[in-house]
Amino acid sequence: MPSAYILANVTVTNPEQYEEYKKLSSIAMKAHGAEVCVRGGQVEVLEGDWSPSRLVILKFPSVAAAKAFNDSVEYDAARKARQGAAVMRMIVVEGV
Repeated sequence: MPSAYILANVTVTNPEQYEEYKKLSSIAMKAHGAEVCVRGGQVEVLEGDWSPSRLVILKFPSVAAAKAFNDSVEYDAARKARQGAAVMRMIVVEGV
C-alpha cells in the first residue's frame, strides 16, 4: 500500500494565536501517527513562481490514514484554534 503525504502551505496572520494551533495540531499528529517531514523552515524557490511562506509536510501510511487525521476530533480542535490566525491551503497526495 502506498504511503500518503499531507502538504500544507500556511500564511500565518496572527503568530501569537497560531502557537495554540501548533500545540493542538501536534497532539493530533501524534494521535494519528503522522511523521513530520517538514514543519516550517526556510524555503528557497528553485523554479517557478510558487513561494510558500510556511510549508508543512506530513507522512502517513495511507491516504485513508491522512484523511482520518484531517477528519479527527483532535485536528478539528486545532482547526478551530487556527481560525483567524492563518490561511491554510492543504492537499493529500499519494506517495510511492
